[in-house]
Amino acid sequence: MNGHTKEDGFDPIDALAEQEEFLPHKPGAKKETHFTDFEGKTSFGMSIFNLSNAIMGSGILGLAYAMSNTGILLFIILLVCIALLSAYSIHLLLKSAGVVGIRAYEQLGNRAFGRPGKMLAAVIITVHNIGAMSSYLFIVKSELPLVIQAFFVSFLEWFLNGNYLIIIVSVLIIFPLALMKHLGYLGYTSGFSLSCMVFFLISVIYKKFNILCPLGDDHHHHNSTAADSVDSTADGFCDSKLFTMNPQTAYTIPILAFAFVCHPEVLPIYTELRNATKKRMQNVANISILAMFVMYLLTALFGYLTFYGAVESELLHTYIRVDPLDVLILCVRLAVLVAVTLTVPVVLFPIRKALLQILFADKPFHWVRHIGIAFGLLFVVNLLVILVPSIRDIFGIIGATSAPSLIFILPAIFYIRIVPEDQEPLRSRSKIQAICFAALGFIFMVMSLSFIIIDWVTGESRSVGGH
Repeated sequence: MNGHTKEDGFDPIDALAEQEEFLPHKPGAKKETHFTDFEGKTSFGMSIFNLSNAIMGSGILGLAYAMSNTGILLFIILLVCIALLSAYSIHLLLKSAGVVGIRAYEQLGNRAFGRPGKMLAAVIITVHNIGAMSSYLFIVKSELPLVIQAFFVSFLEWFLNGNYLIIIVSVLIIFPLALMKHLGYLGYTSGFSLSCMVFFLISVIYKKFNILCPLGDDHHHHNSTAADSVDSTADGFCDSKLFTMNPQTAYTIPILAFAFVCHPEVLPIYTELRNATKKRMQNVANISILAMFVMYLLTALFGYLTFYGAVESELLHTYIRVDPLDVLILCVRLAVLVAVTLTVPVVLFPIRKALLQILFADKPFHWVRHIGIAFGLLFVVNLLVILVPSIRDIFGIIGATSAPSLIFILPAIFYIRIVPEDQEPLRSRSKIQAICFAALGFIFMVMSLSFIIIDWVTGESRSVGGH
């Protein structure tokens, strides 16, 4: 049986593989048996929570601003296209994993291109997810002192130091969650994290009907920069635009693309899914992407329809400008903080898996190693967030290279290399689609890098990393 995987087609093999221990006996899967030598126990619903949480990034705060630079219609078209491309990308990943019975991104790279492929996949996942973890902790560092100040006044001065706060949050909340042996256990915290974001969405919708657009003179005075960049003198300042183009429009495409990056988490979640089959995992992915698509669209739409041209690149800041002591918005900020904090352990799992694949490929699971890597990663990320004053440019570059690689390039080239020629020749429609998909990824990468370089040259400071 081992030698005939290629000829037998995927599904029978898959079905059998899932009953047995995810093909630990196959030659290509030998190395990662310690990840797949247990039967998946995570329910369908918990897997959706975990994947949705992996998709849901801090980029949701910038989507209303993105819509103000594209118009409602163009934004919806872009969001639909990118959600479909993301689902297709996961389909390619799962198909490649199904052919060779491997469920680790790095091992797919190994099967496709040998050791260089394995190293490339591991490095890109590590760099991208460290970037994501750091962006979440940056939100904690900048937002948590403000929330504490508003709720508790400043009875403890050191409590308002963001650097102390991220260390406390990392030690008390993130580190214990990162010690979980399996990703599936984080389904509960992922569900809670998502409920915090649903609260955020409900508040955005509620505020739409409580804030009148011609914001008070005071607000216009404070917010002249945001307003001027659109056209504050025009009568149509409070009109929604279906289609608009301006210098910032080009930024919205990478921002939206990065908002759907969850690919490093797909295979670990697939491994732990109960009764796992490709179809079942694709359903988890499709439902997660659809749920996030709805949340993204509603947040962007109602945020934009509240402030129109005055919306800022970070939506919550726009509300604070209207009323700094608005209790509902302070609660929303706290909810967003909880959500991003609980996402960090989910993002940490694929990095640890990548490091284990590179450094300890043949070693069985060991708690000391498991805990040590989690501690080391959190230590490095905390150090980055504390010591580097403006890390946005570095993560702009990381996001512009790693996100297109994870969404487009790697799944496509792995698929082209792994699916045998006798099953799907290079000129078959599916292989040609995959080649076009990889090419699209290169275009994305060049485009994103160009925006960042133009930013540096013109001296503007905008973040292109939507995750």
